[in-house]
Amino acid sequence: MATLYYENGKYQKAFPLFEELITVFRGTSKAEDVYYYYAYCNYQLGDYMLAGYHFDNFVRTFPRSTRAQDAQFMNAKCYFLDSAEPSLDQASTYKAIDELQLFINKYPESPKVDECNDLMDRLRYKLETKAYNGAKLYYRLGEHKAAIFALRNTLADFPDTRFREELSFMILRSSFLLADNSVAEKKVERFEATLRECDAFMSKFPRSADLKNAESIKDDSNRELEKLKTL
Repeated sequence: MATLYYENGKYQKAFPLFEELITVFRGTSKAEDVYYYYAYCNYQLGDYMLAGYHFDNFVRTFPRSTRAQDAQFMNAKCYFLDSAEPSLDQASTYKAIDELQLFINKYPESPKVDECNDLMDRLRYKLETKAYNGAKLYYRLGEHKAAIFALRNTLADFPDTRFREELSFMILRSSFLLADNSVAEKKVERFEATLRECDAFMSKFPRSADLKNAESIKDDSNRELEKLKTL
């Protein structure tokens, strides 16, 4: 009956039956079947954290099973499905990436490898978006020093980011604003740093929509340095 309920999509009815049968069939030839269905019941009911736990436990309990590979993949997929929106905690995202990579390493010839790579790309995109949004928040709040640090970290962590040009310009503008709002003894050093950022930006993005803004910042920085040298 439990199997019949499951195959007909009646997971709510199948779930308690399989839960009871785990104890009944423990140590018997049917234990593997029961536990496999039980893990999938949790998955079908949307309890991905619990399903992932049981898929992982299935692999540990029945390592030689022909279903072990599928259970290993489903464990990783459950973490993927439990991954939160970019604005929330990303613990499941990091765990999903680790588990997907583990599956690829363990089963490099599996037809699931392409799907694993696709899922990891989507998870990294989410982490990239979170890092970008966090860095941009510092920028919008006018926390120039913190913004520069966060923006640089985002570029370092995601060198191929689609936000590279925007992040680079925000670093440039934050560098100028930090220099402009600094105490006198730090202005020269920070305006010189801004000029280096200007040159780097214009070299990397010669067709940028912000090129004129970068040139304007460079002119302003040179002008401020000239004033400081006359003091």
